Amino acid sequence: MKKIEAIIRPEKLDDVKHALAEKGYIGLNIVGVTGRGVQKGIVHVGRGSAPYSVDMLPKVKLEVVVTDAKLDEALDIIQKAAWTGNIGDGKIFVMPVETAIRVRTGERGDIAV
Repeated sequence: MKKIEAIIRPEKLDDVKHALAEKGYIGLNIVGVTGRGVQKGIVHVGRGSAPYSVDMLPKVKLEVVVTDAKLDEALDIIQKAAWTGNIGDGKIFVMPVETAIRVRTGERGDIAV
């Protein structure tokens, strides 16, 4: 099993959720985060005011655990649904998951995902 952590633009969250759900990936977690990467933030200029820089931008971290067999499909879905083609689209990380346990039934392993 693998855990996918995708840091994406907040405005792309619904697109990613719907794309995953259409392919049967229903279980996921969402966490609001702030961070910075290559984008390095943005500069705001108000009327008559000096420009100021915001270097920590709001993003969304989406977490999904999938079986090894479904990893490539899930990654492809997330990448395509989160894509805008602009800097700041995000990153996707993949980590191994040793086991999963469904609390309600006690099922373990792939069946619990």
